Amino acid sequence: MTPFEIGLTSFGAMVLLVYLGFWVPFSLMLASYVGVWAIKGSPVLAGKLLALAAWETISSYFFGVVPLFVLMGYIVSITGMGTDAFDVANHVFRRLRGGLGIGTVGANAIFAAITGISIASAAVFTRIAVPEMVRHGYSKRFSVGVVAGSSVLGMLIPPSLLLILYGLLTEQSVGDLFIAGVIPGIILALVFGLGITAMAYLRPKWLGENIRFDPDEGALNGRELIAKAVPLSGLIGLVRGGIYGGFFTPIEAGAVGCGGAILIGLARRKLSFKEFWKVVNDTGLVTASILFLIIAAQMYSRMLALSGVPSGFGQFIATADIGFWGVILSYVVLVIVMGTILDSSSIMLILVPLMLPVITTMGVDLVWFGIVTIIAVEIGLLTPPFGISVFVIKSALDDPDITLGDIFIGAAPFAVMMLIVLGLVLAFPILATALI
Repeated sequence: MTPFEIGLTSFGAMVLLVYLGFWVPFSLMLASYVGVWAIKGSPVLAGKLLALAAWETISSYFFGVVPLFVLMGYIVSITGMGTDAFDVANHVFRRLRGGLGIGTVGANAIFAAITGISIASAAVFTRIAVPEMVRHGYSKRFSVGVVAGSSVLGMLIPPSLLLILYGLLTEQSVGDLFIAGVIPGIILALVFGLGITAMAYLRPKWLGENIRFDPDEGALNGRELIAKAVPLSGLIGLVRGGIYGGFFTPIEAGAVGCGGAILIGLARRKLSFKEFWKVVNDTGLVTASILFLIIAAQMYSRMLALSGVPSGFGQFIATADIGFWGVILSYVVLVIVMGTILDSSSIMLILVPLMLPVITTMGVDLVWFGIVTIIAVEIGLLTPPFGISVFVIKSALDDPDITLGDIFIGAAPFAVMMLIVLGLVLAFPILATALI
């Protein structure tokens, strides 16, 4: 068999293993090891190559943001700021049907402006929003779907870790990319809110059979609103202002944000040593599970690169006589398909350098192309079998009755809404470039 055929075979074997019930990281690692062994003809060499991939992944500066932003997210949660974001958003949208769902989207948008990483939002709001929505009569499937869908805002609304990675890969200004993500991020949040409202009126059973609608519940007086909004706004200003002002890097922003959240928690007397130790322990567990997924995906991406499957597809797209939109749409479809099995960063590390020479010669605006790439990649976070946001939500849930299938089904409408926003950005590039 040729390396290309081995790559395709390993892809099929990996998908089969996942559907047979194997844990996704183990399926990726096993397919990677056997694939590299078949390509190189040496099990020892295959082991060394994959060990090197794991080492390079875990020691990467970029992935240092994962524990920092997860820690900040948990501190924000334990000190009540995550709940405050949810309360403020719920106060604003309480008079709308499906208001708790819309409030969850709004709270995720606020939280995204602090963390810049989808997995942190998914972990925090799984613990905050899901129990509250279930208590108000929303179905468990819809509740986890809202959290899964709105968590992807963390990668589009700046500061975004994927935008930073794209900027490094394409040598584009990270500041321009951050500005370009503002309008699409707001539009995506609005589409999510409109979609929930439409479901509440047109398909109320999708939201839940026994929803309690009380416009006065969740209302805040002026003092409560200020007490909840000011610390949150201050932390957002600290993290984003420091990045935009050039005072520290995004990774340093994670550390500074953790420090700010700790100070706010101490000032509120909501962060004892026992709670802080629990936060650190939870951060370690979540970080370990996330990084294990990322390591497995990076191993698989190395095997795919050795097999020539991505380059083969990329060359086919580049050389086919399909025109500008044929190339762009084929690239988007390829990104979404790869999102079903690989993590976001692996997709970008494989495809962006491959497509960059092609789209550059076509005169494509690389900032617009970056926003298109991020949205397409983020759709993969909600699609089976990989869907890293879905796995993060499952790991953060304390409810065995909610299965991975329930989360994927609940997130499906939001994946469709993301496709709509992606279509808008493709059709109207000014949505990404208007503020630059």
